[in-house]
Amino acid sequence: MTDVRFVAIGDSFTEGVGDELEDGRTRGWADLTALGWARSLGTPIQYANLAIRGKLAWPVVAEQLEPALALKPTHLSFNGGGNDMLRPRTEIEHIADAFSRVLRRCDEEGVTLLLLSGANPSAGLPLAKLIQRRGDELSDAVLRRVEDRPDVVRALNWPDRELARPGYWAQDRLHMNARGHHRVAARVLEALGESVPEGWWSLPENDSSDRLDGLAYYRAHVVPWVKRRVTRTSSGDGRKPKFGDWVTIEPGE
Repeated sequence: MTDVRFVAIGDSFTEGVGDELEDGRTRGWADLTALGWARSLGTPIQYANLAIRGKLAWPVVAEQLEPALALKPTHLSFNGGGNDMLRPRTEIEHIADAFSRVLRRCDEEGVTLLLLSGANPSAGLPLAKLIQRRGDELSDAVLRRVEDRPDVVRALNWPDRELARPGYWAQDRLHMNARGHHRVAARVLEALGESVPEGWWSLPENDSSDRLDGLAYYRAHVVPWVKRRVTRTSSGDGRKPKFGDWVTIEPGE
């Protein structure tokens, strides 16, 4: 029997923001990966998710890495830097250093690292060229840190041009919708050598008639983001991990 214990750490991307279920729960690619992994193996796996929205890369490492490793996982996924990139004074190499720290600690604990890059939201956002450039720089910097490590499982979403299309993104254009999170989960499962459930690479596109544009978009999404920067607050303030300890994911769920 395969004993998989998968823990995910990160920010809103890994928490699953943008993929909200009808009951209000947030799902996302990591939850979907755990489900697809159990189905592929045909056996239950253990899953935990310590990710908190709004976190910068180094706070993710400082607050989530050691609690995640204390759970004694077999696999740990890490992504970060998306929030850092939006801050003009952040040094790209400093963000990449966080990935090196995670890799070193995984090596010390005998844990397999699943390394993800976030999807590219730049086409739908203000300052698109700046975000594209900084995302390219971060992706290159992180990959240099693992170029001699074939044992690191890579699920690279930043270069995926299909995933950059509007139909994979939530109304805020910064987080992926359910369709986008399924595509990321498919990539992670493929990188693990597991089977991908039918249709996950590209679910049917949602109705886009309620998409916000112009001033309505700025009022709903850009202004609140600016306000948080000015007040030095975060969308994750006061939030707890949705799965701070192991939950069992059954193949039939």
